[in-house]
Amino acid sequence: MENQPFMNRPSMVVLGAIAFAFLAVVFFWVFKLALRDRMQTDMVSAEKVATFIHAILESDRTNYTENVVSKLKREGIDAHEHWKNERGVPLPAQFLMESGRLVALKDLNFSFRLASLNPIYVWNGPNSDRERVGLSTVQNNPVQPHYGFINKNGMRFFQAIYADRAVSQACVDCHNNHPNSPRRDLKLNDVLGGIVITFPVGE
Repeated sequence: MENQPFMNRPSMVVLGAIAFAFLAVVFFWVFKLALRDRMQTDMVSAEKVATFIHAILESDRTNYTENVVSKLKREGIDAHEHWKNERGVPLPAQFLMESGRLVALKDLNFSFRLASLNPIYVWNGPNSDRERVGLSTVQNNPVQPHYGFINKNGMRFFQAIYADRAVSQACVDCHNNHPNSPRRDLKLNDVLGGIVITFPVGE
């Protein structure tokens, strides 16, 4: 009598299918975990995103100051705070704040603004104790931004505060000579306040 095969063909097909399915599941999870790790590796940190945004804001304001304000001044058109009602253009700080106002209209939960512990106008002061701490931190150490997470209206946000310096003599003169200014002793490169950048995270 011939030896019977250990398994018949149908059983081998079933076991083969099971083995293939098992390997497919293992491969899927290995691929998924590897992809997740790769995605996490490729993700840009909130600090880096804030750095990108700050670089754009600073570059735009510098470009506006050097290539718009300075050239118009030679044509007899000055930058001043009453630009909406009088002949002239916005001051560089107002240019940044007006840009922030227009961005806020887009309902992106993303904002940027200028703030100070010694504001010319009270509405440009810190909006929270966290902002007050951040402004104080960059006042004492301008080269190091202040980072933190905040929760607002059920959402989680990342907030970065960068030192805002008096980068031109026009900035110094404007602050020292303004009737509402609480300080009259500012010098070139002194810290005027901070650029506050806030955007949602974890979505």
